[in-house]
Amino acid sequence: MSKLQAPFTPLNIAILTVSDSRTLAEDTSGQYLVDQLTTAGHQLADRQLIIDDIYKIRAVISGWIADPNVHAIITTGGTGFYIRDSMPEAVAYYLINRSMVLVRCSA
Repeated sequence: MSKLQAPFTPLNIAILTVSDSRTLAEDTSGQYLVDQLTTAGHQLADRQLIIDDIYKIRAVISGWIADPNVHAIITTGGTGFYIRDSMPEAVAYYLINRSMVLVRCSA
């Protein structure tokens, strides 16, 4: 007996890079994620690079959560051990409240 395969459903995915030292032109990890999602047949809903600030991170993510055209969010950066690396604290609220699943990738 063979398994039925569900048809592929492309998603609209937003990419957030958090960095105090890179520009969008230098954002190789964000570009890698964009390349991979488009190669897989998904759509880029939005892409932003912002400084490592807990409130700016939450503002961008909250906007995407409220946007019905954004199906998934992938974040990269801001996860080191320097005092300004605040990505884990910024997204913890969403994970604890189960409002949305966030995928963290390091490329």
